[in-house]
Amino acid sequence: MVKYFLHFTHLCYNTSMNYKIVFIVLLPLLLWLILHEKKFDQKELLIAASLPKTSVMSELGESVVEGVKAYFNYANNEKLLGDQTLRFITLDDKYEPHLTRKNLEHFLTKENIFSFFAFVGTPTVKNILPIFNKEEIPFFAPFTGASFLRIQNNKHIINFRSSYKQEIEAHINYLHEQNCSRFAIFYQNDEYGKDVYLSSIKLLKKHHLSLVAEGSYKRNTLSIRHAYYEIKKSKPDAIIMIGAYKVNTLFINKAKEDKVFEKSYFSNISFGNATAMVKALNKDTSKILFSQVVPSYQNRALPIVQEYHKVLREYNSSYEANFISFEAFLAAKTLVLAIQKAKKPLTHQGFLKALKSLPSDSLEGLTLKYQSTQLLNHVYLFSYEDQHFTKINP
Repeated sequence: MVKYFLHFTHLCYNTSMNYKIVFIVLLPLLLWLILHEKKFDQKELLIAASLPKTSVMSELGESVVEGVKAYFNYANNEKLLGDQTLRFITLDDKYEPHLTRKNLEHFLTKENIFSFFAFVGTPTVKNILPIFNKEEIPFFAPFTGASFLRIQNNKHIINFRSSYKQEIEAHINYLHEQNCSRFAIFYQNDEYGKDVYLSSIKLLKKHHLSLVAEGSYKRNTLSIRHAYYEIKKSKPDAIIMIGAYKVNTLFINKAKEDKVFEKSYFSNISFGNATAMVKALNKDTSKILFSQVVPSYQNRALPIVQEYHKVLREYNSSYEANFISFEAFLAAKTLVLAIQKAKKPLTHQGFLKALKSLPSDSLEGLTLKYQSTQLLNHVYLFSYEDQHFTKINP
């Protein structure tokens, strides 16, 4: 509502109307709009997401849902929000942008949504960004590190995770230290792959490293044959892998059987779903790197990891812990903390303000700091050894 007032004021200022008259006439309207901002004091707050429940990305979507539901069920049962409860409603978009748009339109017309939360994917989110820019509903913690979401004028969008650029930089810095100089890039041929691809190119140039090959595949397919042979011909020291976990795993398993790649590193960013990958990989996990935006869910020395396992055991004991559900759990807890902190009665603006100003130690073992439109600003690099993710200290 305030948005439309400001737009109208701008139009008036660009006419011959006297500024003082405009101010005197419209100030009461602005005050009325502020005082009458929509309040969410109903018993149930609806939190909505469009994500893949089917298709090759279904395991990632499932992990997000299970992590969120576990914490929301805990919050409701423990009455962390007093008399209010949270309901997480989700629709399947199969990781296809046109379905994400359809799902969002349903949410906007059929439901009284308090906040959009945990949408999955770069191409899916990019397709609906123009709609979000017109709406005044908060959009928190999309599962993407895309650069276009880290722009300051996205007023109602707050990211939880670190960016893909930060992840790629961690990989390249480490690989450079390992004397890798010849790089290949394997990427998903859409907005996700291209966004990370461009960041990778810039960072390679920064370190004066060579891009010797590249290969891509079509989203929601396992068609890697052409990309694989293009990359194989270059005999790279390292391959930056910007894909879904099933595709990355297929590539790595194939490469591990070929002597051309016996000394190559395989660098996977967090969207590749590391936990699912190691299950699908053949026994050899040497020289495979995984970046994450959260610590290892296996590190029970951290209080927040202990809490994650306790809540998961109590509210979803049949589901196996993994990086994605841990990140979703953390984002869900952050959402609840912000609602607790926001002034009452609860409003969209109050919620957004609370998210940006949460204490840095709100998640014990992690540091929250709102900058560059995101709350987490650290990247963790792991290898996988003896059934455990082992942190690499670059």
